[in-house]
Amino acid sequence: MKRRLFATVGVIAALALSACGSTDTEGTASGASGEPSMSASAPMASASPSMMMSGQFGPGCAAVPADPSNPGSFEAMAKVPVATAASGNPLLSTLVTAVKKANLVDSLNGTPGLTVFAPTNDAFAKIPKADLDKVLADDAMLKKILTYHVVTTQLSPETLAGTHKTLQGDDITVTGSGTSFTVNGTSMVVCGNVSTANATVYIVDTVLMPKS
Repeated sequence: MKRRLFATVGVIAALALSACGSTDTEGTASGASGEPSMSASAPMASASPSMMMSGQFGPGCAAVPADPSNPGSFEAMAKVPVATAASGNPLLSTLVTAVKKANLVDSLNGTPGLTVFAPTNDAFAKIPKADLDKVLADDAMLKKILTYHVVTTQLSPETLAGTHKTLQGDDITVTGSGTSFTVNGTSMVVCGNVSTANATVYIVDTVLMPKS
């Protein structure tokens, strides 16, 4: 009886060990040739085009303050709405003056999901002073020009190229790809994909003029 009992126990143990070995083998095979694990998929995600394009781009970005505590830095701008963010950026002081003059601060800050094409100080400097002074003195004209720089949908670099309706009512057309874009054939994006709390900003080197 004892011999039979020992023999039965031995068979059960052998079967158990065989089953464990089969499970381990299948687990190893699944890890090698089945669905990729989370750790295996992570490098693929980090190399995706959308994530590669998540940062700011363009030669004008070098003029933006690097100190995160500076209100004009990318980090600080990302925490506040767009008109407030622009007020801290040294490239955009003329634009900020115009936005305040046109009483657009609250509407820009309070509207979610915008894209703003923000002319630099140098862009405004291209306009003859007499003409610029005339525009700044005409609130209706100033508001029309400024709202022509605002698109009511938020555009990433991947969706930037194309024709887009502006807050003013006319369309603008963006051409290009990657990190090189031109608006209406004349205005170059010099610092793109700048995040604020409610908008994405593309800083441009020429003021855009509506058709109507």
